[in-house]
Amino acid sequence: MVNDMINTIIFTIWKFTGIIAAVLAWIIIAISISQNPWFDVFKHALSDLGGSKANNPWIYNIGLIVTGVITCLYALYIAYVANSKVYVYASALLFVAGIFLALIGIYPSGTRPHTFVSTWFFIQMLLAIIATAIGMAVEHRIVYSIVFGVVAIAGPLGAIFLKWPSVALLEIYGIVLIDICVVLMTTRF
Repeated sequence: MVNDMINTIIFTIWKFTGIIAAVLAWIIIAISISQNPWFDVFKHALSDLGGSKANNPWIYNIGLIVTGVITCLYALYIAYVANSKVYVYASALLFVAGIFLALIGIYPSGTRPHTFVSTWFFIQMLLAIIATAIGMAVEHRIVYSIVFGVVAIAGPLGAIFLKWPSVALLEIYGIVLIDICVVLMTTRF
């Protein structure tokens, strides 16, 4: 009885690790901005909060590493509850995105691999969203599929065709789209 209750609690926490990761990312960003009064969301990149010029860059960098690990745990949850190979594939892409998120903290702004790992985090998330949209379509969850499809189209088109005053605002745009998908994935699975 007690073991069943503990297992239920652990499984419930596991289910919400995607939302936990999303909330934690915003908390990390807010704390890091508060530590760096020079930071201007209209001029900088969020990664500047973890660079060599930042005050307490470890907050941002360790925060991204922890958020990346939690994202990987969420991907494992999706794979565990998946009822199709398409969702397992989407969870694998999400897992790799979590690794790249952690790598952003390991290779902060100013290091040679930083641009690669930060770009590939967003690309991996986009691929996971596209795979999830396909899984939803196969499952005849048309509304979910359309929403994921719209996000998969709006993300890159908005990034390419809108004139963003800063990298930070572009990153925030991408994070908001990712967060929408995470909330929908959590309600679906």
